[in-house]
Amino acid sequence: MRFFPRYLEKGWPVDITKTTAFFSLCYQLLLVPGLWADRVFPRDDASFYYGTFPPGFSWGVGSSAYQTEGAWDQDGKGPSIWDTFTHHQRGRIFMNQTADSSCESYYKIQEDIKLLKELNVSHYRFSISWPRLIPTGVKADHVNSKGIKFYSDFINTLLENNITPIVTLYHWDLPQMLQVKFGGWQNATMVTYFDDYANLCFEKFGDRVKHWITFNDPWSVAKKGYETGRHAPGLKLRGTGAYRAAHHIIKSHAKVWHSYHKAWRKKQHGLVGISLTCNWGEPVDITNPEDVEAAERYMQFCLGWFANPIYAGDYPQTMKDYIGRKSTEQGLGMSRLPVFSIHEKNDIKGTFDFLGLGHFTTRYITQKNHPSRQGPSYQNDRDVAELVDPNWPDLGSNLPQLVPWGFRRLLNFVQTQYGNPVIYVTENGVSEKLNHIQLCDVWRIQYLKGYINEMLKAIKDGVNVKGYTSWSLLDKFEWENGYSHRYGFFYVEFNNKNKPRYPKASVQYYKSIITANGFPNPIENLCYITCKWLQRLWCLQFAHSAYL
Repeated sequence: MRFFPRYLEKGWPVDITKTTAFFSLCYQLLLVPGLWADRVFPRDDASFYYGTFPPGFSWGVGSSAYQTEGAWDQDGKGPSIWDTFTHHQRGRIFMNQTADSSCESYYKIQEDIKLLKELNVSHYRFSISWPRLIPTGVKADHVNSKGIKFYSDFINTLLENNITPIVTLYHWDLPQMLQVKFGGWQNATMVTYFDDYANLCFEKFGDRVKHWITFNDPWSVAKKGYETGRHAPGLKLRGTGAYRAAHHIIKSHAKVWHSYHKAWRKKQHGLVGISLTCNWGEPVDITNPEDVEAAERYMQFCLGWFANPIYAGDYPQTMKDYIGRKSTEQGLGMSRLPVFSIHEKNDIKGTFDFLGLGHFTTRYITQKNHPSRQGPSYQNDRDVAELVDPNWPDLGSNLPQLVPWGFRRLLNFVQTQYGNPVIYVTENGVSEKLNHIQLCDVWRIQYLKGYINEMLKAIKDGVNVKGYTSWSLLDKFEWENGYSHRYGFFYVEFNNKNKPRYPKASVQYYKSIITANGFPNPIENLCYITCKWLQRLWCLQFAHSAYL
């Protein structure tokens, strides 16, 4: 039986204030001593760490422009590669869905600010739509004043509500004209166009925005956009396209960092970083040197691909060795992995004020040889196989699996590998299946508890984590999965023209962590059963309406 009230399906009005108060009451009932004394629940006290985060730790949630704004062709906005991809590449997106209207956040600033206030977050991570500011992507062509005003007003409203904006410049929505005219990130001219766009953002918003992220998850941009074709622009340039796109993205990041450092830092006093997303790769057999080496290679082909040039000046040696050897075996005169010049290496190295880190789950890694005759591809170049432990909890989603301990290991890996950088966790969360919609999202509470606690352990290990962004504020368009995956704290009714939002139970749980700045009280070990109680009360409250 689905646990989802029929009145929401019918679009019946809901008082969000009362609904949130109801969840809050249920949560407080969980903390009544003796309430669960007659029941036995599984415990993980042996591995759970009770403690609080450092003073000033920043808690937030995130979103991106294309996934939430809607208004895809309104007020002067130009088309993005994702507009074109969803409109014309039939069969690439779940049920051929688009983000044309999505959450309609473009028209719901005040409503979404109220949701942020309800969560009690200290920051909100969002992205600016490049084609909303510069419709063709080329600043010299035209700058859209309505787009400037929209983001300026939004930033002002956040600050008026004591919410710090953390702004991503590129979250995958490249102006379509740059793809048509220049081939997008396959072309080195993108470095200049992206720098022009970034400087426009610094000029218009930098007096108020102090945390800038150049690119969100460039691994997905390169691999899924230019290798497998699963993402816009949908190109399948196997073995070359992803590496070329990544090369230009890295140089674009460095160019923008230097632009900010030279022209804006002294008067704006902001920080510029990049957000890299990576699973943790654990060796299948830690006593097998081949598996240990394969897991290291997995990490370097994912995280190191972008982090190593920024922190050390060049691609990881294992990438250069494996791609170079396979390119030779395939009869090529030079490696398919592009090469940075000495000047470029020096220019790219050190272009960071912080590292944004996204993480969702873990994979077991083992050695698997892919003969060069199979043809060039990113997958074959790595010579690894990814495995999932069938005993890992199924949280009601295709992915990610609940493997909290991998998060701590990833954070410690970053500390050791890149000289203990300042880290902001920029994406971490879990979705739910389309046919398993619940406002009582017990799996998300379980996920938050485990992953945030492992982050706390990493901080105790000495990792320099300054903030955490849970993904995400709202259910939204999830790329090739359309609306079938829901990551939000707030349920969005997409079939309703007004796109109403409803709080899930995880709102109160995350808010309790934020308020306590961690897990200061051992009573928190009961929190994993929050939704068991919420579900019962909800069912009792709405049984009549649900079955009318």
